[in-house]
Amino acid sequence: MEPTAARGSLAGLLGIWGVTRAALLLCVLKVLVFPGPDVTSDVSVIYRGWYDVLATGTFPQDDVTWQYPPAAALAVLSPAVLPFLEYATAFFVLALAADAVTLALLLRGARGAGRSRRGAWMWVAGVPLLGPTVYARYDVMVTAVAVAGLLAAVRHPRLAGALMAFGALLKVWPALLLLAVRRRSAWVSAAVTGVAVAGLFAVLMPGAFAFLGFQRDRGTEVESLGSLVFHVARHHGWEGQVLLNYGSVEFLGPYVSWVSTGALFLTGAALAWLVLWRLMATRFAPHTAADAAFTAVLLFTVTSRVISPQYLVWLVGTAAVCLCFRESRMGRPAALVLVACPVTTLEFPVWFGHVVASDALGVTLLAVRNGLLVTASLLAARTLWCTTVPTRRQIPTTPGPSWAERTTVSS
Repeated sequence: MEPTAARGSLAGLLGIWGVTRAALLLCVLKVLVFPGPDVTSDVSVIYRGWYDVLATGTFPQDDVTWQYPPAAALAVLSPAVLPFLEYATAFFVLALAADAVTLALLLRGARGAGRSRRGAWMWVAGVPLLGPTVYARYDVMVTAVAVAGLLAAVRHPRLAGALMAFGALLKVWPALLLLAVRRRSAWVSAAVTGVAVAGLFAVLMPGAFAFLGFQRDRGTEVESLGSLVFHVARHHGWEGQVLLNYGSVEFLGPYVSWVSTGALFLTGAALAWLVLWRLMATRFAPHTAADAAFTAVLLFTVTSRVISPQYLVWLVGTAAVCLCFRESRMGRPAALVLVACPVTTLEFPVWFGHVVASDALGVTLLAVRNGLLVTASLLAARTLWCTTVPTRRQIPTTPGPSWAERTTVSS
């Protein structure tokens, strides 16, 4: 690309980022009214309540909605760095800052031979398609850490391992990124960082690991893949209910535990497949770590008992890192994730009432969104396997001695 054209492309990208992010900020600040239920109450009510507890030096041990690892306290407490702003406003500004940092990382990752700005464009387009929910949750902050870790994996494995471990202590899922890392130094760095940070929280703040019990007891959330069973069953005499439970809207009633157990089994199967891939893969390129991480996050998202809208931020971020590499073949799964973003916004918050009611519109939206994610997962897994695991025809063989050679040797 010519320098002038490159500058023009960058200016356009930054301009679109600025306009769309200003719109998101105006929505969460309620200057613009976004349809559907208020998505900012998590910050202004729940996060704010946690802030008051965490500021006393302890975790909210008696609050079942606290289902996050200990470093999440840093995200909840982060508005303290902007004391001149009200809590929710400060949080939204910091979410915007995390968004900007992620874009800067992706632009930096686009530099050099074999790199592309497709990843930056993926991020610029995907985030606003998810609506104001992105800035009303701390997932955008976690995604910034994960993107930094994945981009560092190519040349700085120790830094990558430390970032991935820290990300896992923010919200668990970045631990999946370690499955894609080959260098032992990255794993050592991750172990050291994880133990050090977790140990520090355990010593300084009581209740650092209370979240494990609360997370274990979650059921089948109404937006998950497994929930489609009950959305349909409600029209055929199923006697369960939809209630707010453990901080999310879930199905409660007969057979729910079966579906939840089935989701856990699928998650285990996904992990087993990823381990098998790691053992079988022999062809590794600079983009392989990003491709594997994107695939892992996709698989764990679709098999989860919960698929909250903000989970799509993880997928957009990891897909964007893949697209920073011209040779990555994750373009089609990334495109499916991008298409799933506006559908997700329609099911929450715009028409969430229809989802809760299990009516035709709600079930259709969920079926389309979850279908897109399942298709993206299968396509990404197939692509990852085919590009890294050699077939029998591709495995080099060393021919044995010929009959004449064996005869000569034996004589």
